[in-house]
Amino acid sequence: MSFSSSLLPTAARSILSPCGPSLRQRTMAPFLSSFHQQVRCASQNSAKYNKNKPKKKEKKGAREFKQADLKNMEQHALCDAMRYIRAFEVGREPTISKYEIHIRLKTKKDGPVIRNMLRFPHAVQTESRICVICPPGSRHEKEARAAGAVLVGEQEVFDAVKNGVIEFDRCICHPDSLDALNKAGLGRVLGPRGLMPSVKTGTVVEEVASRVETLRGGTVYRERDAVIRIPIGQLGFSPEQLRDNLRTTIEQIKKDAAGLNDRIVKEIYEVVLSSTNGPGLSLNGEFKSDNSPETSSLSGL
Repeated sequence: MSFSSSLLPTAARSILSPCGPSLRQRTMAPFLSSFHQQVRCASQNSAKYNKNKPKKKEKKGAREFKQADLKNMEQHALCDAMRYIRAFEVGREPTISKYEIHIRLKTKKDGPVIRNMLRFPHAVQTESRICVICPPGSRHEKEARAAGAVLVGEQEVFDAVKNGVIEFDRCICHPDSLDALNKAGLGRVLGPRGLMPSVKTGTVVEEVASRVETLRGGTVYRERDAVIRIPIGQLGFSPEQLRDNLRTTIEQIKKDAAGLNDRIVKEIYEVVLSSTNGPGLSLNGEFKSDNSPETSSLSGL
């Protein structure tokens, strides 16, 4: 209005100036009412959209580990699996190469894991290297060394672990050295390896010497990613010896699973037999098949 009125004569501007505000108001009124109506419609539509918008799915609980479908997998009787594995181990030292069992569990990703120790009917003769953390100069140190522990003491153990020298398979601690262990801050190193002593795992004990003897004579196992891996026999074992050790292992793991919280369900899904240098073969639960060789040919050298 100001630009167009500047082109008019002075007399005409004086006549039109009182009408300026009223003309602007009349001109803007329909536009403003239409604008407000559009805003109200947009807000209503937005509310309806948010109301009808599908809600995000809530995160489900712990998911189970995926396992292969056994219907589409070739499985073998124990004697057949031993025959194939021995063929892969030709030329290997029977007392060094060992049969290993891989027990796959049907379980959820979160929650407690199975870990324990067992003694086989037929000893595998796996020499475990045990570390003992106990007060230096105490009777526990002398007894632990006499029982066969490879590393004993406090500061000596702490320094070795911090320097990356971990030459032991199990680690136990006397209650009197537990505070020193916690102050040393070895949990970040020993924890991921499953070597950190704790009361829950039975590796913080008063009688360290007897515990060393037990650990050296037994086999310690732990569930990792829904799999428990255990050496169950030497390559020279007979099928009957391997069967006895396998039965003992499965029975013990079933007990471990039953001893967990009632809300935690763990089941054995698959059993795989392998060796130190051989492949893994899924077992079907049978001892022999119609094509199995004589058991006498599957034992010894």
